Amino acid sequence: MSAPLLAIEGLGVDFRTPRGRLRALRRIDLAVPAGAVVGVVGESGCGKSTLITAVIRLLAANAEVREGRIVFDGRDLLTLSEGAMRALRGDRMAMVFQDPMTTLNPVLTIGTQMIDIQYRLREGRDEKRRRAAAMLARVGIAEAERRLDQYPHEFSGGMRQRIGIAMALMAEPALLLADEPTTALDATLEVQVIHLLRALQRDFGCAILFVSHHLGVIAELCDRVVVMYAGEVVEEGSVRAVFRTPRHPYTERLIECDPARITRRTRTLPTIPGEIPDLVAPPPGCIFVERCHRAIARCREEAPVLRGAGHRTACHLVGP
Repeated sequence: MSAPLLAIEGLGVDFRTPRGRLRALRRIDLAVPAGAVVGVVGESGCGKSTLITAVIRLLAANAEVREGRIVFDGRDLLTLSEGAMRALRGDRMAMVFQDPMTTLNPVLTIGTQMIDIQYRLREGRDEKRRRAAAMLARVGIAEAERRLDQYPHEFSGGMRQRIGIAMALMAEPALLLADEPTTALDATLEVQVIHLLRALQRDFGCAILFVSHHLGVIAELCDRVVVMYAGEVVEEGSVRAVFRTPRHPYTERLIECDPARITRRTRTLPTIPGEIPDLVAPPPGCIFVERCHRAIARCREEAPVLRGAGHRTACHLVGP
């Protein structure tokens, strides 16, 4: 079997805080094969965005990668110089950010921004403008040539997100990182953007690491899914396997909380009792133990590790 395009091995990331080191990511293992779409899902605060910014090495100043490797195209990104990382960003690796309303520069036209990001190409400005117009049309923006001369405020949120996707794909990257790109959109636009991403992924053949808290989006777009809780991967497998036969108690509860599963009118939405543990001093055993309805004594003493082939779970109650 060929090596995956992206392999994250034993990754640990801390944030320095006045209270001490916050263990944001611990023992993260996941792989993104070439041409695959891998989703990362979990509730707010589980470390999804920290994971994706660690991959592209845009972590906050108070962050520190404590351990592990991030291997992309056969090279450990954590060992590369900043210059080498800049050469990768916007070329072999690109990113679609979460908020389309703040991604674009408000004082520059869309055309100027789409031409400027092609600075690595030797073609003239006219050819770069032609490529920009073609890419806008590719993501479904009508009258693309004329709209290149407009400013971001002249576009809706959904159209700005399409522009963000177009800019990320301009260089035809091998890996596209998407950090909750549909969160700021309404339900109709969200569906449109998901279908657009899927179509573009098939056309360009790139791999996508897609972060979301929306289970429906993950099910619609992704081939495989990684479930995170409080900075750890608790379950990983094909979308079909994880959503149809969840093995980890957290995954079970997360799926039960999906509003799409509610069949009767109610004023009370399902929730997972309890709170995320303090990551400055995480518990010694299973990270989910205080909220788990199936916990046993071993769960409080020993941290489980991901086990299994194809469908992996970090739970003492699940056999090898």
